[in-house]
Amino acid sequence: MKRIRGVLMKSDAPNFPQTLAEGPIDPPIDRVFEAPDASVADFKFGKKVASVFDDMVSRSVPFYGEVQRMVAEMVADYAVTGTHVYDLGCSTGTTFLGIDGEVAPGVKFIGIDNSHEMLDRCRSKLAEKPMAHEVELQFGDLNAGVKIENASVVLLVLTLQFVRPLYRDQLIADILGGMHENGALILVEKVIGEDSLFNRQFIKYYYEMKRRHGYSELEISQKREALENVLIPYKLLENREMLLRAGFRYCDTFFKWYNFTGMIAVK
Repeated sequence: MKRIRGVLMKSDAPNFPQTLAEGPIDPPIDRVFEAPDASVADFKFGKKVASVFDDMVSRSVPFYGEVQRMVAEMVADYAVTGTHVYDLGCSTGTTFLGIDGEVAPGVKFIGIDNSHEMLDRCRSKLAEKPMAHEVELQFGDLNAGVKIENASVVLLVLTLQFVRPLYRDQLIADILGGMHENGALILVEKVIGEDSLFNRQFIKYYYEMKRRHGYSELEISQKREALENVLIPYKLLENREMLLRAGFRYCDTFFKWYNFTGMIAVK
């Protein structure tokens, strides 16, 4: 392993540029579903998605920046020096960048993702900014379970919805088993409305938001089709019951916008 600006990487990781562009660079625009496709494939976090993911998520998730800020506040309160903060489904590392300046010294960040392309993008982003905390990135499929050790905080930010329902209870059990007492699990998810009437309305409002953010009808339709068998949301109460059933003592909702929610559970 080698460290580049606080980020641990395997020795065979790709080399990075020695010079960086001055000033912030706007992320590439998401045009993944812009062209008509007669046979839309299942959504994957491959190279094409990874390259535009930051733009995609900021335009597709309501109040994404505010949710990230809220997550950072809570992580700062629960992260304990000498322990680990895990980000399961760390994608391009945005959450690590957000919590780095908020968390006490001596906390190690561990990111796990099942997309090599997302991990490559994450490494690149973290290498552009000196990190105050040690960061370790791992490849892993959460459907196969996860090894959590010495954790004070575990993050599932828009991740659990992509884990097959059959494996979600075991994943939550794995997380709980590797956490310290009073450790926190922070869960951000797309959810189903408790009533079908409201669910239809919430979906309608969500697609109106995507139109306001510049997505066309074709893009909305094709992405919906691509996600149909990949992103499988639960109801908010189903997620709450799953966390309490696993053994978390406390659980509450810290964010709600139609069919998106943020929850925190404490061991």
